[in-house]
Amino acid sequence: MTDETPPSPNIPTYPKWDNTDTILSSFFWGYVVPQVVAGQLGEYFGPKWFLFTTMTIGSIFNILIPTMAEVMGPTGVIICRVVQGLNQGFLYPSTNNLISKWTPLYERSRVSSFVFGGSNVGIILSMIFTGALSGSSWGWPSAFYIYGAVGILWAIIFVIFVANSPALHPSISDEEREYIESSNSCDSGEKKKVPTPWKKIATSLPVWAILVTSCGNRWGGFTLLTEIPTYMSNVMGFDIKSNSQLSALPYLATFIVAMASAPIADKLISNKVLTIGTTRKIFNSMGCLIPAAALFSLGFIDSSQKDLGTVLLVIAVGACGLDFSGALVNLVDLAPNHAGTLLGITNGTSTVFSILGPLSVQFFGSDKKDPILWRKVFWLTAGIYVGCGIFYAIFCSGELQEWNGGAEKEERKESGSSTNKVKSLV
Repeated sequence: MTDETPPSPNIPTYPKWDNTDTILSSFFWGYVVPQVVAGQLGEYFGPKWFLFTTMTIGSIFNILIPTMAEVMGPTGVIICRVVQGLNQGFLYPSTNNLISKWTPLYERSRVSSFVFGGSNVGIILSMIFTGALSGSSWGWPSAFYIYGAVGILWAIIFVIFVANSPALHPSISDEEREYIESSNSCDSGEKKKVPTPWKKIATSLPVWAILVTSCGNRWGGFTLLTEIPTYMSNVMGFDIKSNSQLSALPYLATFIVAMASAPIADKLISNKVLTIGTTRKIFNSMGCLIPAAALFSLGFIDSSQKDLGTVLLVIAVGACGLDFSGALVNLVDLAPNHAGTLLGITNGTSTVFSILGPLSVQFFGSDKKDPILWRKVFWLTAGIYVGCGIFYAIFCSGELQEWNGGAEKEERKESGSSTNKVKSLV
């Protein structure tokens, strides 16, 4: 959008725009606001229609961005992004609510990794196609139109086929419904029946452990997400088309790592090799320490070491896929009846660090071709990964909390008929 030499004279560009980091972070200004309320509403009324609405409105405003940019400049883009953020604040709390209702105990890592891993697939595809579209005669506006249309199509398909819980699905078999509900420690039904234990949540060290590591992961993850294209262009010297493809590689690695590690985590738990808490601790620690080591090393890389720099970026982002079997799914372990609200709390708070991470690049200087600037960014991010990962390892838990409330199933029916159903359905 700010290119001085667009591929076609018919494509509008805005090379005089400054503070692009502010524009990139504006999505999170709205995103942080509705998180906890979104979790509560999803638990009371079910997440289905909230997910449909957030995707529909977000897609419409995606389509509006090129027009708003032309009419109002950067302010128009910021308005669209803030509105998208406000709507998408319902996305993750509602998604986690669905996961808590639909996922048996011994499939949590796999289901969470598959569902939340979809965001990485989206990043991969959008980086590749956006680079190609922006470099074509259609130009950058086509990306906003196409992605908006795809989002509306998804919303229509979603609302047709999805139900808020197994008990409300019109075509699920009795056997499958019983298998899911017998092991997820989550109350079923349309209305939320369990009051939210705010005081116990606020004083729960395991919840704080997830909150702290989520803040660290958001700082690192969104700093890399928003700044990798700039880093690879200004320091590594890649053009926009190869930049978009190479920028997607780390997120492909994240998805592969998440999908490969999740079955291992579930097996360690189901075979009782490790407890739930120990499994979450190990996978989350690897998901913090490996990226930290890669980012620390990346601080020494210059443009003459493009291949090594690319490998380290892939490792730094790819290893984050281990978190999917760590802290990310841990909220469902602690209190599935409150999974949406808990994710609203942790996701909303950590979103502040999604804003601060990218803005930290601007804090270290304005010359984004300076390798020293990027060294400071990478080393700060590495330190945050390590500190937050250690805090989580000390205070995390995999035990179902007593304040989960409702019709708890502490036994989780790990033997007998439920075990037979696991074998037949998995």
